[in-house]
Amino acid sequence: MSLERQVRAKLAGKRNPEQEKEAQEWIETVIGAKFPPGETFEEALKDGIILCKLMNKIKPGSIPKINTSGASFKMMENINLFQKALKDYGVPDLDVFQTVDLWEMKDISQVTMTLFALGRETYRHPEWTGPYLGPKPAEENKREFDEETLAAGQTIIGLQAGTNKGATQAGQNIGAGRKIILGK
Repeated sequence: MSLERQVRAKLAGKRNPEQEKEAQEWIETVIGAKFPPGETFEEALKDGIILCKLMNKIKPGSIPKINTSGASFKMMENINLFQKALKDYGVPDLDVFQTVDLWEMKDISQVTMTLFALGRETYRHPEWTGPYLGPKPAEENKREFDEETLAAGQTIIGLQAGTNKGATQAGQNIGAGRKIILGK
């Protein structure tokens, strides 16, 4: 088996059909249209048109011109516009798939993870009132303690300091439990 085949098999193994289905349903709900019948998840997203429509629904005007026909570089431009709009919206660079992951269908699981990253990012934007995708990100829970509480905490030895609540090995006779007598 060639190395390229092994890599493709490994990437295909990373795909999660349930997540792809959840992402597709979320996209269809947000844009208000179904994926084209008979097309797979990646085929429907490949030209970037649906992704651009999704981004424009989430943040209106974020992609001013969507290429709906033309040479393949025009369709790849849609993907690049989507990626730029994602980053501008707040999705971290490390969560954004590479253009070839989608265009050449090399790593569709990464595309799905990017959609979930976008879904998480919508929680941080109060202007977004539509549906969300994925779990809500954790919020900071900063606490303020007065000086008296902080001083009281200095007298306690936390378990992280290595205490084992007084347990010792006293009384254990390690290594001398049995006498071995050699010959008579």
